[in-house]
Amino acid sequence: MNFPKILLTRRILVLVSLAGLLLSLELIFHAILKSSIQSDLIPLTAGTTAFNEQGKMNLGLPVRLKIPRINVDATVEYVGLTPDGAMDIPKTASNVAWFNPGSRPGENGSAVLAGHYGWKNGKASAFDNLYKLRKGDKLYVEDDKGVTTSFVMRESRRYDPEADASGVFISNDGKSHLNLITCEGVWDNVSKSYSKRLVIFADKE
Repeated sequence: MNFPKILLTRRILVLVSLAGLLLSLELIFHAILKSSIQSDLIPLTAGTTAFNEQGKMNLGLPVRLKIPRINVDATVEYVGLTPDGAMDIPKTASNVAWFNPGSRPGENGSAVLAGHYGWKNGKASAFDNLYKLRKGDKLYVEDDKGVTTSFVMRESRRYDPEADASGVFISNDGKSHLNLITCEGVWDNVSKSYSKRLVIFADKE
């Protein structure tokens, strides 16, 4: 399945890298100005903060995505780019895939997770019911440190497979977002893909 090819090119990777550099500089600056940091801390465990001694956010790697509204409780795989410049896909229908060159869920920027829709032979996929989500619905990402970060759905959009959807992967508003991608529409036997891409945009709670 050629999914979700939405022109994620080298230009996007450069922007992601630049965004990560700017974020690191910003976090170091905030670490110096401790009085300005307090509103940005993310609790890890009792008595700890979300920043290490160098001022970098001490977030773990995502391991599970939970969406109670549609009964999703999925393992998170890690993926990058395919040779033709598209975000890679999860290997298993029931899993989701995190685009690991980008932001981690909970960091400033847009963390992106992709999941399958309409798996062959009628097998259930992680994002079969993603279209049922509505504004205000909650999404939760658990990391390998046992920390759960919650997000609230803001909106959904639909894209053509070849559309420039760089806004799904890049954010410069200084906030933390979680964007979910899946297929939708009509299956094309020639391209072995669906006619649309559904993207759910969510913001850190």
